[in-house]
Amino acid sequence: MSTQKRDVNTEVEPQPETIGYIGLIRCNGTFGDSFWTETNDKWQDADSMVVGAGSDHGGENSLIDLKEATKGSDSVTTMSQKALLLEEVGKALVAGQRPIPQAGSNQLLVKILVAGLNPHDQRTRDDGLFVTSLPYVLASDVVGEVAIVGSGEYSSKFSVGDHVFGHSFAEGGFNNDFSGAQQYALVDARYVGRVAGSGLSDDEASTIPVIVLAGFIALFAKSGLGLPPPFSAEAQSFDYANTTLLVIGGGSNTGRATIELAKLAGVSQIITVAGLKNQETLRASGATHIIDRRASNVLEQIRALTGDDLVYAVDTVNAGVDQELGVAALSNTKKGNLITLRRTEGELDTDRIGSKNAGYDRRLAFGVSTIHPEVTIPFWKEVPRWYKEGNLRPSSFEVINGLDADAVNKALDNYRDGNGAKVNIHPWD
Repeated sequence: MSTQKRDVNTEVEPQPETIGYIGLIRCNGTFGDSFWTETNDKWQDADSMVVGAGSDHGGENSLIDLKEATKGSDSVTTMSQKALLLEEVGKALVAGQRPIPQAGSNQLLVKILVAGLNPHDQRTRDDGLFVTSLPYVLASDVVGEVAIVGSGEYSSKFSVGDHVFGHSFAEGGFNNDFSGAQQYALVDARYVGRVAGSGLSDDEASTIPVIVLAGFIALFAKSGLGLPPPFSAEAQSFDYANTTLLVIGGGSNTGRATIELAKLAGVSQIITVAGLKNQETLRASGATHIIDRRASNVLEQIRALTGDDLVYAVDTVNAGVDQELGVAALSNTKKGNLITLRRTEGELDTDRIGSKNAGYDRRLAFGVSTIHPEVTIPFWKEVPRWYKEGNLRPSSFEVINGLDADAVNKALDNYRDGNGAKVNIHPWD
């Protein structure tokens, strides 16, 4: 694995110009130089395949028309691609091939430039989290270059050559055609942002989808805290100036993103429980108070700041009964809400959480765009601007060059062992 750890201030390389051919793939290396062909059972040069109208065969702007090459087929079976496959839960990923999917309504087929790994990918490999069928393709963070534009209102807003970033989870569940650890994938055009509008590199943009979307949904979706999102009319009249938020796990990538989003919305008091080594970063992100997670009196420190008035809390790191702190910090006389990003199973000890006379809600917020279209469609439109204006910052990352099964399995092992950094796969390197 290459340890190309990038600083968040890495200079952004200029993006290639948009190509004015819808449904065609460039073959000069921008989109890749070879495809697996089942008919020949070998890799062959892209410029030896079907060439689209309006191009010079083999020239700098050669194009392949995937739609023409697969006409009359319900699925792409004549052209395949490299992918990393989970063939058995609990076993290592292996290199393989799978069909290149076809773009449907409001979908884009993209060449995967960056596939981002997250800790849940390790739980998917080892425990079957999210697996609906095998073989399964991992990687939920996707950055790609648009190769084919499907029909529909939302897809028509994009052009071949656009660099987009988004989340792999598809309408109706988990679908390999949308996952990142392969050379081509589909994205839902409703739920992608433009890299060019963000001021970020492709690698930096890949740190957004899972991390930032989870924090956004925890704060602003109805299944989360239900606060008015910054782009809504309701946000203009909401009393954010007198709102307090507790974020447990502020030192995590998602915790930091949640703090940044809360600051963007205008929350005046943002208290976080985190390691003190992250103080400088957390204050820059918007935390007004930082409580050492190792302190023996964390709850007392929270209540010294909030009294008995806290009704909004997010726990980005704990699961099950370890979520007691977040509930205990909530008001005993007002109904409070703890939103978690991990499972809520297990009964909490009433002696430890307090009386909670007005009751409380403890809910898992599932960070998937398709479940919350009323807030996530505008989120994907606005989030590039938030980065461009400096309201949000990307996470650091390391790079794996190529669909290297050994390197990816090692990265997943590091997540399992609690040592993992954010990892980006470059499928074409």
